[in-house]
Amino acid sequence: MKFSLFVHLERISAEESQKKLYDEFIQLCEIADRGGMHAIWTGEHHGMNFTIAPNPFLNLVDLARRTKNVRLGTGTIVAPFWHPIKLAGEAAMSDIIMDGRLDIGIARGAYSFEYERMGDDLEPWKCGQMLREIVPAVKELWKGDYEHKGEFWSFPKTTSAPKPVQDPHPPIWVAARDPNSHEFAVANGCNVQVTPLWLGDDEVESLMDRFNAACDKNPDVQRPKIMLLRHTYVGDSEADVQQGAEEINRFYNYFGAWFKNERPITQGLIEELSEEDIANHPIYSAQSMRENNVIGDTDTVIKRLKAYEALGYDEYSFWIDSGMSFERKKASLERFINDVMPAFE
Repeated sequence: MKFSLFVHLERISAEESQKKLYDEFIQLCEIADRGGMHAIWTGEHHGMNFTIAPNPFLNLVDLARRTKNVRLGTGTIVAPFWHPIKLAGEAAMSDIIMDGRLDIGIARGAYSFEYERMGDDLEPWKCGQMLREIVPAVKELWKGDYEHKGEFWSFPKTTSAPKPVQDPHPPIWVAARDPNSHEFAVANGCNVQVTPLWLGDDEVESLMDRFNAACDKNPDVQRPKIMLLRHTYVGDSEADVQQGAEEINRFYNYFGAWFKNERPITQGLIEELSEEDIANHPIYSAQSMRENNVIGDTDTVIKRLKAYEALGYDEYSFWIDSGMSFERKKASLERFINDVMPAFE
């Protein structure tokens, strides 16, 4: 099983310098590269200081000049926010600049806050259909001389300019949860990204079951790869582990508030949650974070990841966004690289 880093510029206070956050983002990615991680993933979000990422290709192109070995992936492009010709061309140019290190993760999107601002009448089902239309269209544009007449986009014969370095094209990953999404990804020769979010290992097993069922339904397609994305914290003491669980609990409370899209937002920052709001949330708690996410000392983390490897996951992505200080993120990542990863060599 390979290991990767999933990271954004994460801002919950107007007092935090966005330039400083970017410098810290770069430092975490450089640590991942020097430490032998397989890939770095960063996503796409708009108008949200919670996860600053207006165009992941910009970040990845910059990282290509600062790193040597890691794959550089979009985790993820939001399909309804792109035109197929634009996505094909920008991705291909990025692959050229990156010397063929690009992976493309793509999803339907998740936040209604963004749907309301980035398009007309966008909602999850429609965005899922747009994902299903754009993936094969981009692949055909990379081949060239492709005419498209679809439900959401139509254009005359067009060739992606430029074309990617990788042959036949950069690996494509589809963010999947329901069985239909798994089946679409596998049938179209795409790898799969999954995350159980705050749910436990029963969901990790169920996601693998859905992936395996999709592979069984497409026996003529070469089995793609599957990546598991989870919040991770490697602590150096019981008190440190507990603090990590409390910080990730706070992160998920803010994640849930953004997802519900009910609280006022000013200057891209959501109205602050009170300690009572966090303490009274019916789903999240520090204890459930410890039980469900990968939070613990080195031995605990290794044991959890060995179980995921045994299930058949090809890649495990360390989701480092957490509301923690940069110093705490850095220390956890370094413990993961130095103490956890060697157990899988």
